[in-house]
Amino acid sequence: DVQLVESGGGSGQAGGSLRLSCEASPNNWSCMAWFRQGPGTEREGIAVVNRGGTAYYDDSVKGRFTISQDSAQKTVYLTMNNLKPEDTAMYYCAAVALCVGFPTVERQYNYWGQGTQVTVS
Repeated sequence: DVQLVESGGGSGQAGGSLRLSCEASPNNWSCMAWFRQGPGTEREGIAVVNRGGTAYYDDSVKGRFTISQDSAQKTVYLTMNNLKPEDTAMYYCAAVALCVGFPTVERQYNYWGQGTQVTVS
């Protein structure tokens, strides 16, 4: 099993920036993603990165958020710029051992972090 530990998040102002981190142990993954879930909404995939470093973004965050990984492929980051109040949500990282393309559906991932709250005002 892969354990995912998230850090970062918290409160930010509109137009500001925050960064989330997700450490995978062991780093046996082929795709990692960030999902978010706002109040009364379903969990949605917003950014996916594969082991080769290629990324996919949902239109809602494209151009503002960046998903990246460290050289050891152990930690995946979500750098969030130009934050908007509608970015307020619980953010989760997710991993899967085998992936095709850029999965963005919750059931396509086996492993999940504990979640971290992001609040933008």
